[in-house]
Amino acid sequence: MAQKPESSPKNLFEDLIRRRDQYRKRAQDAVVVIKAKDVQFEKNRLGHIGWYLHPSLTNTAIRTMMTYVQEIPSGGRSGRLHFQGGQVIYVWEGKGHTMLDGVRHEWQQGDSLNLPLRRDGITVQHFNDDSRGRVRLIVSEPNVVDLLGMDRGTRYEVLEEAP
Repeated sequence: MAQKPESSPKNLFEDLIRRRDQYRKRAQDAVVVIKAKDVQFEKNRLGHIGWYLHPSLTNTAIRTMMTYVQEIPSGGRSGRLHFQGGQVIYVWEGKGHTMLDGVRHEWQQGDSLNLPLRRDGITVQHFNDDSRGRVRLIVSEPNVVDLLGMDRGTRYEVLEEAP
């Protein structure tokens, strides 16, 4: 038996206007420049990450991107993640390699990685090969979480946690 659609506001067009007005107010007061000193780092299953843009950070001027800095200590590694792909990564500091679907890709400071967007997703993990210091990666990708859900057409799974 088919389910009834959930109840909606009395006037859906006026609801769009209300949303427009809320967006304009938020954009007027939004943070345009995010200072590195204001970014709070967190330890999570992927490692040590400082978020600049995230779907839950609603005070920024744009929400169309997810952007963060990932720090990996000397000899360390990130978590291993299976997800849709479509990330661009800039190597801000250090040297190491990335395992992408079982293939090793070496990189160093100043390099950029373009992780492919694949129908069945990709599996990726980053390693710090620098015995002298940390690696810092700047990671950015389109924020399509609200459009496609967190699985984004494939699945979003941490396969191995960072130490």
